[in-house]
Amino acid sequence: MKDEYWTAITSNDAAYDEQFFYAVKTTGIFCRPSCKSRVPNRGNVRIFRSANEALREDFRPCKRCKPTGERLPDEDWVEQITTCIQSHYKEKLTLHMLADMCHGSPYHLHRTFKRITGVTPVEYIQSYRVGKAKEILMQTTLPVHEVAYSVGIPSAPYFITLFKKITGYSPAEYRQKYKLELMEEPI
Repeated sequence: MKDEYWTAITSNDAAYDEQFFYAVKTTGIFCRPSCKSRVPNRGNVRIFRSANEALREDFRPCKRCKPTGERLPDEDWVEQITTCIQSHYKEKLTLHMLADMCHGSPYHLHRTFKRITGVTPVEYIQSYRVGKAKEILMQTTLPVHEVAYSVGIPSAPYFITLFKKITGYSPAEYRQKYKLELMEEPI
């Protein structure tokens, strides 16, 4: 990529808007150079001469800068958000971070996500993390605090409370119940 293009991206230079578009491999989104979204890692950026080129390579248009002049359907955007959550669930995630990664405003993201899925982004993240924790509890003998950390929850007491709220069992009870069910299954 030319240094000139990188400078245009990092400075949100609108003068370059019709000269090229850039896509971010890790998010699958493409933007105009003037987009105010978080600056991507330079190594993850691809340059396109037109929006159609980016679309042909299966990149989605940004919700924030609308590089095709059209709005991404809300269902597609929510799918993009859930994919982002599933890819980054081990990391600290906030509504603002998700909005930056998925190129929208935090308020609009929250409202749209809840309308389409019936749950808030935070509830989805919590549920997804607990689902991953259940898998780890069933497949390993890791201590509960390590399971919590491995799914992006650094506080074991909070993890235990959240796990019990969602499943009805503490992590230890869930692991014990699962092991008993495995031993009772006929061979």
